[in-house]
Amino acid sequence: MATASRVRQRKHYQGSIASSMPGLSDAVDVDNDGDTLSSLSANDDARTLAAMSQSHRSPYLHPTHQATASTSTFNAHSNSQSIPVSSSPQTPVPTAPGTPRISASRRPSSLRHASNAAPTEASQTAKRRPTSPSGGREGKGGRGGREQKIRIRPHLPHADNVPLAPATTMYWSRAPVHGALPMHNMRAHTVTLVDHVAWMFGGCDDKGCWRDVYCFDTETMHWSHPEMLGDIPPPCRAHTSTLVDRKMVIFGGGQGPVYYDTTYILDTTARRWYAPNFPAQSQPQKHIPDQQSQNPSSPVPDAVHPAPRRAHTAVLYMGKIYIFGGGNGLTALNDLWTLDVSRLDSSLRSGSTESGLKWSLIKTHGEPPTPRGYHTANLIGNVMVVVGGSDGRECFSDVWCLNLDSLMWTQVNLNVSHRRLSHTATQVGSYLFIVGGHDGNSYNSEILFYNLVNLQYEPRAVRGTPPSPRGYHVTIVADSRLFLFGGFNGHDVFDDVYTLDLAGAAYLPQVMSFRIEV
Repeated sequence: MATASRVRQRKHYQGSIASSMPGLSDAVDVDNDGDTLSSLSANDDARTLAAMSQSHRSPYLHPTHQATASTSTFNAHSNSQSIPVSSSPQTPVPTAPGTPRISASRRPSSLRHASNAAPTEASQTAKRRPTSPSGGREGKGGRGGREQKIRIRPHLPHADNVPLAPATTMYWSRAPVHGALPMHNMRAHTVTLVDHVAWMFGGCDDKGCWRDVYCFDTETMHWSHPEMLGDIPPPCRAHTSTLVDRKMVIFGGGQGPVYYDTTYILDTTARRWYAPNFPAQSQPQKHIPDQQSQNPSSPVPDAVHPAPRRAHTAVLYMGKIYIFGGGNGLTALNDLWTLDVSRLDSSLRSGSTESGLKWSLIKTHGEPPTPRGYHTANLIGNVMVVVGGSDGRECFSDVWCLNLDSLMWTQVNLNVSHRRLSHTATQVGSYLFIVGGHDGNSYNSEILFYNLVNLQYEPRAVRGTPPSPRGYHVTIVADSRLFLFGGFNGHDVFDDVYTLDLAGAAYLPQVMSFRIEV
């Protein structure tokens, strides 16, 4: 069979990304928003560091980060080098495509290396007003004076810098984005696909958390920054966003040392936020550590709302959003909650947003996964597949399946395992494409292909120039392409968008009809 060829875009990374990351120091945040609590464990709290230094010290703990923010679960080995964080002004350094901007730089994210910019890009850039009702950090009064940059002309490939590649091979390339580019880098954010438009909400960069909503058209690669109305949420990161009938249901997350238990709903058609009220909303709930039960599943009567958390996961099944795990600032969690959203539309139309929404704590059967956050969860038929994560001390390699009808947990026996946290897992037919993340030692840009039929990993060839190693990014599938947004490599936060052209190599080996039997 003759092999077809086509022209692919090739882009090169330039700049300074650390060549070696000897320990989990790379998973430590270097934000300055005052967060001193780990998302999963209070062991990262500055208040406990002094005591721990005299006694047992976790290998994931490093005292140099006691005053820095921590979205990630982990700190460094006790003998690893600290990440220098300078507060003095630095001269902005031009960055090449694909490299993160230097933390000290205040340049808007639309600026790129001069060698890759269109000749008239500077003259084609328009300014918009610096603030909007939906933008900025809480307490900062909008976007802190930043000016919106508009890129009119995308950066397109040229004939002199593109190689030939087989047409059936999956291929990485950087997306030629344009429009109203996000004014901050993207980490621990969410991206929700509605038709062909990806809605990005929240996240953080090296300066703080955000509550902006940006829209990315996956067909035209165009960014836009629409105005939002209604009860706009506070800035947050490490939350979940679940699509329910063209509405995004946001739960949890937080910023700095604050963890949220609130729920917000964004109507993407009306571009309006709603804040439903629940009994005992924003009140501490009694922790129920044992999720095993020999009795039929039933809500626990004295717990009416999940505790504040972030780094959890959410899937939608049969009119209910299933929330699993995460961390509450004191410990990692493995509880399972459901939010009944079957009457969401009628509740919003009637103006009573609490009548149709109900939280329930669900007891499960079998041995559950250990408490964890920064894992992934995918709904495959009636089964929730959980991959990896961490409890703040260990990076997990296990895979678990929860049958949402019988509520029975089952651990998968793997021939080959891979430790992962802060990765992404996106279903492409009968496979999970597990991209990037941290393996307990360093970040990577590898794609793991998890076969949902035999529940094992298998290799697959990928060409092109992949994103640099990172975690805390987001991936979605649209128009036979996998899109990757932002991320964090332990030192820098990214604002780039990459596409993986799935091509024939992704679809030819697919099993079209299957189900997971657990």
